[in-house]
Order: sequence, then C-alpha cells, then structure tokens
Amino acid sequence: MITAFRWLIRALVAGMALLAIGIGVVYYLAAGSLPEYDATVEVDGLNGPVEIVRDLHAVPHIFGETDEDVFFGLGYAHAQDRLWQMTMLRRTAQGRLSELFGEATVEIDHLLRALDIYGVAQAMVPNQSPETQSAMRAYAAGVNARLREVQAEALGRGAPEFFLFGAEIAPWTPADSIAVNRIMALQLTDHASRETLRAELSLLLSPERLDDIQPLPPLPPDLERPDFSSLFPEVMPTRDAQPPVAPLFAALNPVHEVGSAGASNAWAAAPSRSASGATVMASDPHLGLSAPSIWMLARLEFPGSGGVIGGTIPGLPGILIGRNADFGWGLTTSYMDDQDVYIERIDPNDPTQYITPTGSQKFRSRDILINVKGAPARQVTLRWTRHGPVIPGDHYRAADITPPGHVAALAWTALDPNDRSMDTLMGLMRARSIAEGRLALRPLISPPQNVIMADREDVALQVMGKMPHRRDTHVGQGRIPVPGWVEENDWLGYLPFDDNPRVLSPDSGMVINTNNRTTDAPFPRHMSFSWGDSQRIGRAQRLLGQREFHTPESFIDAQTDIVSPTARTLLPLIGRDLWWQDGTGPEDRLTPLRKTALERLAEWNGEMSEHRPEPLVYAMWVRALQIRLMRDELGPVADRLDRVEALFIERAFLDIDGAAAWCDVVTSRAVETCQDMAALALDDALDTLSAQYGNRVESWRWGEAHRAFHEHQVLGGIPVLSFFANIVQPTSGGDNTLMRGRTRGEDPDPFTNVHGSALRVIYDFGDPEGSRYIISTGQSGHMLSRHYDDLATLWRRGDYIPMSLDPERARADAIGVTRLVPR
Repeated sequence: MITAFRWLIRALVAGMALLAIGIGVVYYLAAGSLPEYDATVEVDGLNGPVEIVRDLHAVPHIFGETDEDVFFGLGYAHAQDRLWQMTMLRRTAQGRLSELFGEATVEIDHLLRALDIYGVAQAMVPNQSPETQSAMRAYAAGVNARLREVQAEALGRGAPEFFLFGAEIAPWTPADSIAVNRIMALQLTDHASRETLRAELSLLLSPERLDDIQPLPPLPPDLERPDFSSLFPEVMPTRDAQPPVAPLFAALNPVHEVGSAGASNAWAAAPSRSASGATVMASDPHLGLSAPSIWMLARLEFPGSGGVIGGTIPGLPGILIGRNADFGWGLTTSYMDDQDVYIERIDPNDPTQYITPTGSQKFRSRDILINVKGAPARQVTLRWTRHGPVIPGDHYRAADITPPGHVAALAWTALDPNDRSMDTLMGLMRARSIAEGRLALRPLISPPQNVIMADREDVALQVMGKMPHRRDTHVGQGRIPVPGWVEENDWLGYLPFDDNPRVLSPDSGMVINTNNRTTDAPFPRHMSFSWGDSQRIGRAQRLLGQREFHTPESFIDAQTDIVSPTARTLLPLIGRDLWWQDGTGPEDRLTPLRKTALERLAEWNGEMSEHRPEPLVYAMWVRALQIRLMRDELGPVADRLDRVEALFIERAFLDIDGAAAWCDVVTSRAVETCQDMAALALDDALDTLSAQYGNRVESWRWGEAHRAFHEHQVLGGIPVLSFFANIVQPTSGGDNTLMRGRTRGEDPDPFTNVHGSALRVIYDFGDPEGSRYIISTGQSGHMLSRHYDDLATLWRRGDYIPMSLDPERARADAIGVTRLVPR
C-alpha cells in the first residue's frame, strides 16, 4: 500500500513537472513573437532610414525621408503588433477561413466568395491614383519586410495564434488593403437584413402594426407603402430563425444583424462657440468590441505636408479618423441605403437563366472549391445576376422570404470596382481646410459615412458615398425585396455627390451627429428610411446646446454621458399605475422585491451606472415587457428583434394609431391592458434577477450584467485560452446612452456589452498638443504584451491619453525606437 502511494506521488510530481515544462515551452515559443521595439533592422525597399518611436502607450510615431518610407514604416508597425488580425481580415475577404477552422466557417466563406469581395478589391487597385498606388505598395513592402524578418530571425511566426492555426502567410499586396476596406464596408451596413426583416414582419402583421415596429416618416401623398405580401403572395411566414453560422466562430462573420452594423457620435464647435476661440471637435465611432480592438493609434510624419495623428485600422495605409496641424475629421455611420435585395425569377425552361425585363438572361456563374480543414473540399457554384451576386444559403435571412423557383440577389454599392475610397483616405490626411476635405470625399463610393470636419476657422458635416438612384416608381423604395424582372426597380446609377446632405458654416456654430436623420428630402433623394436611434441626438443636443462655449472637457462630458433618455421616457409610462398602488393587494414572494425595485426606480435619474441596481431592473423589465408584447404575434421572428425597441413600447403605451392592441394577448379570452402587461413583465424581470443575483435588490449591479466583452475572434470561444485572450470588464452606459454600450440581446447574457465606442478622440485647435485619444483595449494584439489591454481600464473609466504632433514629446517618454535602414 505504501509503495503504491509513493508511486502515485511520483506520478503526480512527474505529471506536474511535464505540465510545467509544457507551459514553459509554449510560453517560450509564444514570447518569441513579441516585437522588440528598441532595435535596428536592415530591410529592403526603403529610400532612406525610418524611425518608429513608440511612446509610453506603444503608439508608433513614424518618421521618414519620403512619404513612401513613412507608409512603409506604418506597414511594418502594423505587422509588428497586429499581424494575426490583419491576416484574419484578409482571409475573411478571400473566403478562406475554413482552411484554418474547418466546417464551422464554411458558410462565411461561401458568402464572401459569392460577393467576390477580394475580386472587387483586386479590380479597384488600378483605379486609385498613381500616388495612392505608390503609398499602398510602400505599405505592403513594410508589412512584407516584417514577415521576412520573422522568418529569418525565427520570431515565433509573428503571433502566437499561428502556432495553433498554422498556415503559410502570403506576402501583403495593395489588393489586401482594399479588401480590408471592403470588409469594413460590409460591417457598416445592414440594409439588406432590414429589407428581409420587414418582409418577414409584413407576412405576419397588418400595415398599421408593422409601422409600430418599423415606423415610417410621413410620406408624400402619391407614395404608397411597399407591401411585400402582395408582391410575393406565395411566400409563407417562417417558423424557424436559426443563425446560418456556427456560434464558435460567429465573431468572424462580417455580416451583422439589424441594428448592429454601426453607430457613432461626433460633434464640433466653431470658434464662436469655443471657450478658447478655436475649433474643438470630438468623434467616437461605434463598432463591435474585440480583442484586440479594431483600432490602433498612430502618428505619421510626412516630410512634405507634416504630421497626421489618430486612429488606424491595421491593414489600411493611413489615418481613418484624425487630425493634422490645421484640419481634423471624424466619422459616423450615415445609414445611407446602399443595398437592395432583388428576388430573381429563374427561367422555368432553363435553370441556367433568369427573367429580366427584356427576356431570359444567363446567370454569370463559376464553380469553385472551398478547402475545409479536416473535411473534403466543398464544391459550390457561384452565380451573379445583372443586379449583383446571388445570396447563398440563408445569409441576410433571404431564403426565408424567397419563393420557390426564385433566388435572391444583392445590389450593393461597395461591389463597384470604380470606387476610389483609398484616394479619399489619402486626401483627408493631406487636407488643410474643410474645402479640401470635402474635395477629397468625392471619389468615394462606399462605405457611406457622415464626415464631421473642423479646420482652424469653421466646422462642417458632409455625407460621403454614392447614393443609389432609384426611380420614383421603385415599388420597394429600398425597404423590402423587390421583383428583379421589373424595370422600375432597377437603379439608374448614382445620384450626384452634390445631392448628399451637408451642413456648412452652421448659424449655431455647431454640428452634431449621432447617426440621426440628416435630410428631409423625399424619396428617392431621402437617403434612407432607417436611421440611428432618436434618443441619443436629443440628449446630445440638450447637453451641448445648453452651453454657450465649449471646451475639450465639456465634449468629454458629452462623450462619456451615461444618462438614458429612453429610461426617462419609458419608466413613467410603464410604471405609472404600479407606483400608485396602495399595497393592499395579496402578498406573494415577489412583494418585497417589487416594493424595493419600484421605490428605487421612482428616485432614479436614468444614469446607467455600472455600480447601481436601477439600470439592471429597468433593462430587464423593458426586455421582459417587449417579449410579452411581441411573442404571441410574431413567434420566432421576434428573435430578430432581440433588443428593446423603445419607440415600439412608447407607441403601445400611448396607444398611437391603435398600437395598444399589442398589449392584448391574442390567444387568451381576456382583454389585457398595457398596464397589465407592465405588471406581469416586472414580475418576470424580478423573478429572473433574483434567481441570478439573489434576493437583495440593493446588492444588484448593472455592471455585473453589462460587462464589456472584448472577444478574441478565434480564441474567444475556446476554454482556457479564452481566459487569456478575452478582455472582460463591467461598464456603464447602455443601448441609447451617448457613451453607448450596445447589448447582445440574446440569452443567457442579454445585457453583455458587445458594441461601443472602441475609439474616442478630442481635438482642440486652440491647444493642438492637448488632443486626447483612447482605444478600447491596447495597442498590441499579442496576449503576452503588457500593451494588450493596458488602455482598457482607462477606456472603461472614460479617461484618455495625450497624443502630440511634437516629435520631442514622443521621444521624451519613448519605450523604444525601431530604426529601419536600407539594406
């Protein structure tokens, strides 16, 4: 017995020793890919020496003797810190994820191959100006110089993820950068999904009840509401709502559900509204949270035109949101309707053709193989119509509303190879005034964005991107899928750039945008029927309008504001009767919780603070209420509306156009009122919360549910590794606060913060060196780097870091200088 025990002890010790050795080997190999910031490297392709000065937070400040050498340095720096992220963006665009991840990503690859994102990117390269092509080549050369260094010096393959998902890393090309740009365009639109959702809803609801969920602005008398069921009476309501992508790698899917395609805030004050007498500007684009952040801060010092500083996206050769000495710009999603879904009728006599206004026409088709790790290659046939690619599978939920004998095709401005968005990127960095900035926007077709601009004398807003020119007689108005064989539904090209909304030299001295409506023009120059939430713009206008003069601090206060105007609007409606109950009714186990919750909500000011219980009670209450109102009418389609639709609840409780009908449960004999539903929903919420967080309302915290989930796109769902790869932290804010923390909406963690301002910037042209920036994680994409998550806590608290265009300031606190010298 003693001998057996000794051998057991020896086996345990040996096992632990082997485990320790294994961990040590893994750490050694992974640590080998950590970039050395203080080094001199000989490289090919430079005209002269380049310095990459890393400041205290690892922000690269790049100096070179020519513009091309500066772009070379940016490519090298991006590859040092974000090589895995860059290659994943490229691989996504190429439709080659399944070569690494197997069957789980086949449907993503199928869609990206069908859209031919990478083919479009390749076709766009020669359409950029010679100067832009030169910059893209130099950037690619910088990336490739780092790749050669990694290979020659055995630097851990460049990123630890490559040890788990081994694959050859192809040299970077200019087409790869444009492909990254196209992936961003795909992430920034959801109009195709909005069309199919409205079609699904129209099969279940009357036009009046449909308007409760997706309200239309007032229409001209001669413009009828589009009716999908009359166009395609053979389509039946769906009873299935399964996602097309396996959950493990869903984070790699660039196509988002309705409402998750992008948001943002930006505002600027002219000298007349600034305390310093100089323009002040703020911008915080909202995107899906990830680890590392999609953004990386950088400063580029061009020998001829000076410095530019701001947010870059690894893979793209330039500053997307930033400023130089005289001009600054920010971006918000414009919601321009840049997509249409067409239902194409297959020729019943020849399935290789489809019907057009002039007769049958052959599909353009190509057979391809999707290589799949651990499984046979998947052979698929890709087809294109005159409108665009045929949508495969159930992406955009198009299959659910496509009748038999038909296919759905996507028209999308981002698939136009004539787009010169990279020229726009270069032009913005070189602009010295609003006039020059607006000129730089003209060549861009996609992605459409609101560009908020400030120079030393004025502020402006200009929508960039080409607006599809739909006929007045377009039967869907861009709101529902339409018959592809009807000529009236075809685009007539693009509307002129000068038709795009703009605000120049505003009388108020300020421009403010939170994805709100930017034009009152009627269809087809309406730009969109769908806009960002109306609550944030109201809050921003009140906060910023009540001050006569602004400072960077007042802009920071607005950027980090956590008051929910939605809560302030909805709580008096849904709680009015409950607050005035006399408490003489029968008691049950929820009575103490109900009393405490209602008392606290009555005193609450709407601040979605991570440290308080009231936001959690409110959020769970309105979520439970929406479920009760929608589920019996919509069935599983309600799952596509998994976040609270504030205007819908407001319409129901105010009985606008009969919307209170939602409060009656159609499957019961009784006639329920909205206040009945509010009481039942409150009990649902308290029941759920007490089961999760205990029976003391005072101990509940919004931050426990509203955790910012910066997920590693690949390692984030893998046990053990996710602990090191994901960055999770409690946060304030919510779906409709200016410091937006959009919730996931899906059980079991519906309030997880998955979408927010991953970049925040403040420019002060009265004190240019006092500009402030922050990103949501850290500069490095390497999990073992101290710069992987060192900015996350500052971001959570609403703090910033300074970024200067003064070279000496950058050098003063440098943690390292990488010197690239010509070989």
